[in-house]
Amino acid sequence: MSKKLVACFSASGVTAAVAKNLANAADADYYEIKPEIPYTRADLNWMDKKSRSSLEMRDKSSRPALADNDANIAAYDTIFVGFPIWWYVAPTIINSFLEAYDFSGKKVVLFATSGGSGFGKAVESLLPSAPGATIVEGAILNGRPGEDKLRTFAEKF
Repeated sequence: MSKKLVACFSASGVTAAVAKNLANAADADYYEIKPEIPYTRADLNWMDKKSRSSLEMRDKSSRPALADNDANIAAYDTIFVGFPIWWYVAPTIINSFLEAYDFSGKKVVLFATSGGSGFGKAVESLLPSAPGATIVEGAILNGRPGEDKLRTFAEKF
């Protein structure tokens, strides 16, 4: 049986709630991807072209600093990486996370929460950040998916 980790970035708590439930349902460890400088409500205002999130997402080379590099990625075979969809892709802090560790030989399963869009080009935009890893599109997990749904999702991988 492989060892699993659920790692997530959550700016507002929505994705974190799903991720914690997924970790429980999948019998996986949980790790929160935190920015060195937490996002404020103003930072997340996607309608403001000068907001922090808007500036980061316009600059494909943006790599927000992480609060820590304490995830023991080497100990896991499968890593579920969760995030809210921003501009049809993963927030650039997910690139920061993937680039901070060696994911060679690991299976990275993406899951996300979204206000209405799908994964868009999330997988494509993350592949260069984790050379040697297998990155797969998992699912959009909106609302409050039940433990059975989350367990079934995790068992696919």
